[in-house]
Amino acid sequence: MAALTCAGVMLCTAGAFAQDSQSRLSGLKLSGDQPIQIESDKLEVRESENLAIFTGNVSVTQGPTVMKSGKMTVYYAKDGGSAATGSANIDRLEVDEKVYVKSDKQVATGDRGTFDMKTEVLVMSGKEVVLSEGDNVLVGCKLTVQMKTGLAQVDGCNKGAKGNGRVMMSITPGSQKK
Repeated sequence: MAALTCAGVMLCTAGAFAQDSQSRLSGLKLSGDQPIQIESDKLEVRESENLAIFTGNVSVTQGPTVMKSGKMTVYYAKDGGSAATGSANIDRLEVDEKVYVKSDKQVATGDRGTFDMKTEVLVMSGKEVVLSEGDNVLVGCKLTVQMKTGLAQVDGCNKGAKGNGRVMMSITPGSQKK
């Protein structure tokens, strides 16, 4: 399962987000060369469907990055290997039930997330997606990151009900120097 990777999250500078809701997040990177430890209350392998489902207190650790969720489904490519032993190539990951990702000083939370291994696109979404680093906080409802380039986009929540369709960012000057 060495192909399995998680993403850390780094908050951008105020100027970049003031111009638009896209920027390079240099802290988002793959750590494919480091070992991965996955723990959960239960693991169900569906070899014929090329997938593995981890449920209950799922924790994935790779280097300095930790991801936690209630459920993680790993979809394997249909080109051979075994999902039961983790020797198959991973196509994509889906995480649900309160997703938490921490890497170094950066934290991201959301209701669900997907990571496409082929395109290297990470998407976190939910009623509220929060990225934080120290006192700096960025809030929206969808975060899309192109891992190859580091380009990220944060979308606001739908207008109506609780959402106002906007992204919110709170910055504390000098907090990056701490």
